[in-house]
Amino acid sequence: MTDRRHFMQHAAGMGALGLPAFNFFSKLGAAAGPVATKKRDHKSMIIIWMNGGAAVKDFWDIKPGHANNWAETTKTAASGVEINKLLPKIAEQMKHFAIIRSNTRTEGDHNRGTILTATGRTPNPLSEWPSMGSMLSFLNKETEADLPSFIGVGGANGARGPGFLGMKFAPFNVQNAGTPPENIRPPQDVSTERMERRAGLFGRLEAGFQGSTKAEKDAARAHQEVYEKALSLVVSKNKDVFGLANDTGGKPMSTKLSDSYGATGTGASAVGRGALLARKLVEAGSSCVVVSSGFGWDMHNGIKAGFERQLPAMDKAIGGLMADLVDRGLNQEVVVTLLTEFDRTPRINQNAGRDHWPRTNSVLVGGGLIKGGQVYGSTNEAGDAIKDNPVNMNDLFATYFAALGIKPDTQVRDNLGRPGPIAGDKAKVIAELVG
Repeated sequence: MTDRRHFMQHAAGMGALGLPAFNFFSKLGAAAGPVATKKRDHKSMIIIWMNGGAAVKDFWDIKPGHANNWAETTKTAASGVEINKLLPKIAEQMKHFAIIRSNTRTEGDHNRGTILTATGRTPNPLSEWPSMGSMLSFLNKETEADLPSFIGVGGANGARGPGFLGMKFAPFNVQNAGTPPENIRPPQDVSTERMERRAGLFGRLEAGFQGSTKAEKDAARAHQEVYEKALSLVVSKNKDVFGLANDTGGKPMSTKLSDSYGATGTGASAVGRGALLARKLVEAGSSCVVVSSGFGWDMHNGIKAGFERQLPAMDKAIGGLMADLVDRGLNQEVVVTLLTEFDRTPRINQNAGRDHWPRTNSVLVGGGLIKGGQVYGSTNEAGDAIKDNPVNMNDLFATYFAALGIKPDTQVRDNLGRPGPIAGDKAKVIAELVG
């Protein structure tokens, strides 16, 4: 199967392009023009992903006075809403966020939990459901710019594959935020004319393969489309968006702004750089960016020390991101959420850590059409069961789609040809959160 590294290498070396080659190249002048500040045709999503299963109850659903609680709380900009004291920047932005404290899941294994959380569907060997990013790329394919629609930053496990949608909708992976991806610049000794000739030859070869089958999901056509997208990026000045030295429009990046994300200065973090890059990417037209937190969260021991070490960077990245979106008037155009494969046990174990616990989860979501400044649902006093307003994964994804302005009952056909709603059967939008 063609992967991203494979096609980027060939696109740079061969000028590979699908049909019709010369018509495609006639459009490249616009793509190679000034760095785009794309007129938004759709809302976008930024997912901050915490690999390993973070104890998000210690972020958003603290039980003061309970024997298994170690964290102190702080008031937020939302009346009556308190969160972990180590998250003051997020607390300042809480009127733009909502907390769901009653999410429940069914998978306590890391891999299966990742698949469920990234796709909204229980793993199924017969039909690999697309991740949220791939689905958004598919749904927004008619308005896609030359910039990749779905991008993973920092090796986030949450940037899962496209499943039955095919490689055209796979994530474009950026390993290190601020470092341009490999193979997005053409060789210095290859002129535009030579790239056109090579593209024409490649296009004719691809046409021969495509003529050999009439299948709707033609492998040669998918191969051609992937290479075409790669070359669009190679020749586009929009590729400069991957750097962090300059901001949107080519202006030098403000040190004050990058510091607000924790992207530079003392204590600079990978999640801070990733969040800043994600803002630039959605501003330029990407549909979904999944950012790795840069930390491991599989804390079976020493959870208090682990959180004290890692939460300040998360706080600056997420708080800085929302503040920046608000300043730019983009917060209603971009949904921001924080996800991990499952929560952890309400009871602290003998090693001062928490073990796997999918039954009760908390989710932070804001921006787009989300009505912030509130908490939805609750857990019981012990935190080991949902007390009211349970939210399953279909409901969560339906709410995400609704917050993005997409109807959750939009139909898509899987690899077996079966139609189904993108959020799942019987999925219910949390009406209290979406306006």
